[in-house]
Amino acid sequence: MPEKKDTPKQLGQLLLENGVINKTQLETALALQKKESGLLGEKLVKLGYTTEEKIVTALAAQCGYPYLPLASYQITPEVIKIIPENVARQYYVVPVDKIGKMITIAIADPTNTLAITDLTYITKCKIQVFVSTAGEIKQTIDHYYKSEKFLGIEDKPEEHISKVDFRSVGEKRKKEDREK
Repeated sequence: MPEKKDTPKQLGQLLLENGVINKTQLETALALQKKESGLLGEKLVKLGYTTEEKIVTALAAQCGYPYLPLASYQITPEVIKIIPENVARQYYVVPVDKIGKMITIAIADPTNTLAITDLTYITKCKIQVFVSTAGEIKQTIDHYYKSEKFLGIEDKPEEHISKVDFRSVGEKRKKEDREK
């Protein structure tokens, strides 16, 4: 696997240098990003200035990480559970494999060293990085994290709600309030 290159350029600068976008487009996308938050690449695609594939190609070349098309990957429940959903959504990252103490991830922004550091801390594993598009990662997160059956959560909350006697809960609260 290629080595990570030192001091990666920011995405906007990288796309400018590669002729993917111009300075006006970058400034417009940065203003939109500031207003709406989210990834710069997403804003560039939303504005129609470039494609996710061009962004990933530039990032992969810059950072030395290979591109991983997630649509062709099957991820096991054990691997998905390694990274909590909120972390996956925050960093646009999904775990795709685990062998021993090495976790393979796909991430939309491989220049985000904070994400890699946090994932190392959370998982207590070494991280092997691949690059995927933000769209592929979002679709993968939505597919795998929202599937309760896939994650092994068979119980339905409504089954437990029907077993709770809310009258007794209310009476207990009133009694506690009177005793105060």
